[in-house]
Order: sequence, then C-alpha cells, then structure tokens
Amino acid sequence: MRFLLVEDNAQLARAVCERFALDGHAVDHATGLNDASAFVDTTDYNLILLDIMLPDGDGRDFLARHRLAKNKTPVIVLTARSQVSDRITLLDLGADDYVTKPFDFAELEARCRAVLRRQVGAAQNRLEFAGVILDPQEATLIANDNIQNLRNRELRLVEIFFAAPAQIFSKNHLIDRLFSLSEDVSENAIEVYVGRLRKKLAGTRAEIETVRSLGYRLVARP
Repeated sequence: MRFLLVEDNAQLARAVCERFALDGHAVDHATGLNDASAFVDTTDYNLILLDIMLPDGDGRDFLARHRLAKNKTPVIVLTARSQVSDRITLLDLGADDYVTKPFDFAELEARCRAVLRRQVGAAQNRLEFAGVILDPQEATLIANDNIQNLRNRELRLVEIFFAAPAQIFSKNHLIDRLFSLSEDVSENAIEVYVGRLRKKLAGTRAEIETVRSLGYRLVARP
C-alpha cells in the first residue's frame, strides 16, 4: 500500500515511516498542508495519516477540502485532542477514524488495516482468486494444501493483483504503489518481484500475465 503521512514532528514521522516500511508499505511524508496538497494532486494514495496542528494551517481544513473535492481516499487523523466533541467534529468532517496521541504503533496499524478493509468492502482478511487464498495477516499464499510464505513487498504486490483481477498494472504504477518517492527504483525491481510471485503461484490456476508494452495482470488459467 502507499500512504501519505502529514506530520510536522520529525521524530514521530520518522518512527511511523520506519514502522510501516517494515511491513512493506511505501510512505510519503509531508510536514505541512502545502506539501500534503502537492502530494495528493500528483499521487494516488491508499490511506492518509493526518495531523491536525501543522505549521501552515489546521489539518481539519485540509480534511474538509479533501472531502469537498470528492476524494474518497480514507483518512485517519492523528490528534492530541481527547474531547468527545473534537472527535465527533473530525468524523463529521469526513475522517474515517482517529488515533489519539500518544498512541501505540500496534493500535495505529490495526486501525489502518480496519479502515482499508472497509474501503474495499471486505468483511474478512482473506482474499481468494482461482483457488488461491491470500492471507495478509499471515503473509501467506495457500493452494492445494501448499503454503507459500511472502516477504513484505511480495505481499503488497499480491494484494494489488488480488484486489483487482484482470486489471493491467504498468511497471511505473507498481513502483508508485510499492515504493516511496525518496527511493530510487528501476523497472527491473518490479520484474524481480513479479518473477518471485510467479514461482510461488506455479502449479495453481492463478497466473501473472505479461501484457506487452502495458504491464501485468492477474488471470485465471482454464
């Protein structure tokens, strides 16, 4: 997944970015609302983590504009405000959830997973395609009683394909989803990850097909 973190506390931002990077997520970091707006205008995100008190304005204004523009990207607000009325205001403005500072990273990760599940309309963690079961919690692929363990970015790549079977993803799009803007990555990296996944899907009906000059898509063999 690709996240945008809007947070001016450098120490907290670094800790959050490092934590999600360990899970294979790509995280872009904006220190203020102007940078956040620039990121949102140029990049598609799966989730936005938004602080409220920022050097160049109030995160609630950003949230309101975000929803007014019909942007459906889920937003979790990171707030030091603990009053019930403050939390109600955030939800009414369009926040999908909130986490009160200081927070436990495990709670933040759990809330992110819950919001993302709601976003795709999934009531359960597991995804299935062509007889292959993806378990994101266990980071495994299961087919014919065979269990394949997935590394972090392998897991994120499988989630992308399983969430949209038959959709063609270009290499640049996959780079954008898997890596942050600060990482210097070539298209060869995507070829390596796709190659690894193909080996793990070998012997199943699920296949990552190359579409010449366009990219890759997940298809089911007859």
